[in-house]
Amino acid sequence: MTKTFILKIYRGTSEEQYWEEFELEVRPLFTLTAALMEVQKNPVNRKNEKVTPVAWEQGCLEEVCGSCSMLVNGMPRQACSALVDKIIEETGNTTITLAPFTKFPLVKDLVVNRDSMFEQLKRIRAWIDVDDSYDRGFGPKIDPKVQEQMYHLSTCMTCGCCSEGCPQVNRFSKFIGPAPISQARLFNTHPVGKLNAKERLRPLMEEGGVSDCGNAQNCARVCPKKIPLTESIAVMGREVTKQAVRDLISLPDRKKE
Repeated sequence: MTKTFILKIYRGTSEEQYWEEFELEVRPLFTLTAALMEVQKNPVNRKNEKVTPVAWEQGCLEEVCGSCSMLVNGMPRQACSALVDKIIEETGNTTITLAPFTKFPLVKDLVVNRDSMFEQLKRIRAWIDVDDSYDRGFGPKIDPKVQEQMYHLSTCMTCGCCSEGCPQVNRFSKFIGPAPISQARLFNTHPVGKLNAKERLRPLMEEGGVSDCGNAQNCARVCPKKIPLTESIAVMGREVTKQAVRDLISLPDRKKE
């Protein structure tokens, strides 16, 4: 007998949302992205009604781009790496619920607008400045341990899972979120990036900065890449304090300028 499961999807737009169910066959190594593709090919719900295809985002299909973020059984994760049979085994339930993130503006069905995260990356200068395109040869050597740490931080996909899990990120708060703080740490660790460290630290002193973290630690629990986000927040908290002291000491000189 063929095993089946129910894909229960919270659909619609900000004006109206509703649950819709689709029944699909359980297959080996069947991901939620593959399941959504099946629904897209044949959008017939459990009531045997032909409906509009479900809207969702996808890109790399290997947990790198972060575009297929959604709530799976209430938990933020990537659809492309979520195996249907494993979820059923873990929960003991053949119904899997999918819903859009709640911390970002809803576009349609499972698609949300994550522009706010990219705007926060601009705010903390999440890039390395170069003065020209002239080839200057190899850059400064970096300790292998520091390289390993930087690589782990660089795996951030800006997927939004950390913001979705963070109670401090909500419509009443201006909190910048865990990911941009961790990215500020990454670029301040870089030999060239640290030259602009204060320009990344000062925005973290402002309202919504690092001090707004409530230390719930949900961000580290739900991060698909297991980035040490709470560690990054602690590190940047210390660096922000140091920068604030430096700014205070240099204030008389800055006023003369």
